[in-house]
Amino acid sequence: QVQLVESGGGMVQAGGSLRLSCTASGTVDVINAMGWFRQYPGTQRTLVASITRDGVANYAGSAEDRFSVTIDNVRNTISLQMNNLKPEDTAVYYCRASKPIYSGSYYYWGRGTQVTVVS
Repeated sequence: QVQLVESGGGMVQAGGSLRLSCTASGTVDVINAMGWFRQYPGTQRTLVASITRDGVANYAGSAEDRFSVTIDNVRNTISLQMNNLKPEDTAVYYCRASKPIYSGSYYYWGRGTQVTVVS
């Protein structure tokens, strides 16, 4: 099993920055990628950014313009640096870890951290 713990959420003024972190524990050797998703009320979680153990990052839409995802394989931690935050970035942010299985991937999820951007 893999456990994920997120930190770094909070409330910030528009134009400000936040850094989210997610640390994995347990059988972390099975993880080949991690990512951040966000969820607005009443909607499904959508990808913000993901990164492989090799450091290959993938961003959704224009997230790369303001967000940066990094991975620390020693600490089994990924971080999401979010700059120039906008009110529409307000959401619950979830960390996800991927484990390859014969039929695709198995996903572990964190409990989420609230990000609120006020104008």
